[in-house]
Amino acid sequence: MFDFEYIRPISVSDAVDFLKAHGSETRMLAGGTDLLIQLRNNEIKPLFILDLKHIPELQTGIQQKNGIVSISATVTMSDLIMNELINRYFPALIDAAKVIGSVQIRNRATLIGNICNASPAADSAPPLLVYGAEVVAIGPKGIRHIPLNEFFVRSGVTILQEDEFVTFLELPIPQKKMGAAHVRRTRRRGHDLASVTLCCGVEETGIVRLSYGSVGPRPMLVVDESGVLVDRKASEESKAIVFESMFSQANPSKTSMRASPAYRLAMLRVLGKEALELAISRLDEGGL
Repeated sequence: MFDFEYIRPISVSDAVDFLKAHGSETRMLAGGTDLLIQLRNNEIKPLFILDLKHIPELQTGIQQKNGIVSISATVTMSDLIMNELINRYFPALIDAAKVIGSVQIRNRATLIGNICNASPAADSAPPLLVYGAEVVAIGPKGIRHIPLNEFFVRSGVTILQEDEFVTFLELPIPQKKMGAAHVRRTRRRGHDLASVTLCCGVEETGIVRLSYGSVGPRPMLVVDESGVLVDRKASEESKAIVFESMFSQANPSKTSMRASPAYRLAMLRVLGKEALELAISRLDEGGL
């Protein structure tokens, strides 16, 4: 039996006012795919559930303005997959969205909810980090723009205050030609959380961005500017050295039921090469 009060604000200001008074006792609802599981498992016992789905300011969908693609809090994974702007500018995010849950889950789960849940295994996090996403949060003290790489603290925890919530996610349209790809490994075929999830972005300048998850307390982002990984004349040994440096932050949990630390670290290297090759291929095909 769930014992909470359902709150349905009709404006962002209404939601802010409510959280100012009850932030520590409230959980946000947009898609609810993670929230309902947490409630059912008695992992959380909020006094209030605040529903964001009926706030007009948060129903603006996906829009482009001044070189930024803005994604509102109610945008689902299915919305992303079908959106022309996301397909054109952020194909690796499409890769990730397509493997999140089932069709039914993707029809409900929101991108921003996936980020705010702060799972280290969230498939949407690596491509968003590679693309330089920013979170737009609001609270009684006003609006904050937070680089996504600073947003995650550890599993299930972000830097949001109890009286803040996320209204939008902003993605800068890449100004340089870029190829990017997202790949993952799971325990089984079908719908499963990732044992390792990784995204690689390659700029025409040779800069390589790698972001990976499920191998530490939060998704990681590392950048290599040496150009070695995209240099066709570079030896495999020199590329391996760069990869080892980029994967040095990985610290898989020893208690996870999904995969052993040794397996995750091995798969990280396999996926790194796989994503790099696919990203370079997309760059060669024209990138953005």
